[in-house]
Amino acid sequence: MDEDDDFIYINGFKIEIKVISQNSNLEPIIFLHEGLGSVSLWKDFPLKVSKATNRDVILYSRIGMGKSSPIRENRKSTYMHDEANIYLPQIIKSLHLAEVIVFGPSDGASIALIYAGSGFKVKSLILEAPHVFVEDISIKGIEYAKKMWHSNDLKNKLSKYHKDVSGAFNGWCNAWLSKEFRKWNIESYLKNINLPIMLIQGLNDEYGTLKQLDSIDKNVINKTYRIEIEDCGHSPHTQYPKEIINKIKYFLSYNLN
Repeated sequence: MDEDDDFIYINGFKIEIKVISQNSNLEPIIFLHEGLGSVSLWKDFPLKVSKATNRDVILYSRIGMGKSSPIRENRKSTYMHDEANIYLPQIIKSLHLAEVIVFGPSDGASIALIYAGSGFKVKSLILEAPHVFVEDISIKGIEYAKKMWHSNDLKNKLSKYHKDVSGAFNGWCNAWLSKEFRKWNIESYLKNINLPIMLIQGLNDEYGTLKQLDSIDKNVINKTYRIEIEDCGHSPHTQYPKEIINKIKYFLSYNLN
């Protein structure tokens, strides 16, 4: 695969995509961004992971995010299920990928779990701050983000990374704060997952607790490789990129090579 910033079209939507190539024969890593993420918001982290692991890396912006097509309607409480079962499989198929490693923080981790738990072919999962059910701390964190959005601080920050910044934020925020979403739970998918899993969690995460990791540990078939980081919030790869890259390199070398 060649390194490129490009677009692919899925179900009439334009999807922003980037491929970072090491000309490797190893399984590639596909990056699924967090709820407010995009291709550009990853910055240079995917490139560093690609070089450290000698693996090709693919990242894309979900519909409504980054430079991808804007969302046409309000996000449903099933938007992560739709991503895992409709769009992600088509993206992987369009790139002619046989088997992938999936790295996802937050919403991206949840999408990865639904994807693997639905029976799609996955070599390994690397999950950062995953959500498998809704906690009160998650809602409080998003309510605070909404407050910051209306103060313009968050809007100004995110506008660099999203073509339709209002659509990106409101689609995510309104879905999570809807009454329907309080019942959101993907624990039933976990019992179908039997592959190497790396779990990463900041102990000061403002959106979730270790209960999320405990549920994954309890319900997946195999034992997980679990990393808990002190003095760290919701985005360990942003706060401690070097440490996270080293842990990913070790995990993949030990479990897959």
